[in-house]
Amino acid sequence: MNKILIVSDIHGSKEASEKLVSLDYKYNFDRIIILGDINYNGARNAVPLDYSPKDVSQNLLNLKEKLTIIKGNCDSRVDEFVLGIKFKDLVEETINGHHFIMTHGDLYSPSDFDLRPGDVYLYGHTHVYKLEKEDDHFIINPGSTTFPKESTFKTYIIYDLNKDEMTLFELNDDKFIKNIELNV
Repeated sequence: MNKILIVSDIHGSKEASEKLVSLDYKYNFDRIIILGDINYNGARNAVPLDYSPKDVSQNLLNLKEKLTIIKGNCDSRVDEFVLGIKFKDLVEETINGHHFIMTHGDLYSPSDFDLRPGDVYLYGHTHVYKLEKEDDHFIINPGSTTFPKESTFKTYIIYDLNKDEMTLFELNDDKFIKNIELNV
């Protein structure tokens, strides 16, 4: 399929994690990138009505072989233990010819890196989606699957490697919101 699912800030929502499983069933993603804050909500967010870290973890275990997980400010060592995956604060790698810098967004910002043409800075944390080209690089945030802020929607991104395009969708009804081509 040559597609990657990119999400952030699930915060223990059983419904959001079930949606990830159903999206994977539909698209059979090559990979799923979670930009942190999987099971816990922290002191600034309410508890989701469908709060169930155990169910979220079980749903993610079903996708384990496809997961790349970035450590968020609300993630814990027990999440790593249960999922059997070591979370990292920062992952840098080449995907589809682009240098990706992936982080949660609480420890790093784009200004911490020498972003070159075609680079993609991918982060979560703010709960506000962003798909922007700045100079010749890209700043991408998938928003939040659970607690959208600034009057945005619950969202996720699908990165189509064949088109070299990221598309933002509403989580609840898969409605198209915005897309961006990763060309310079």
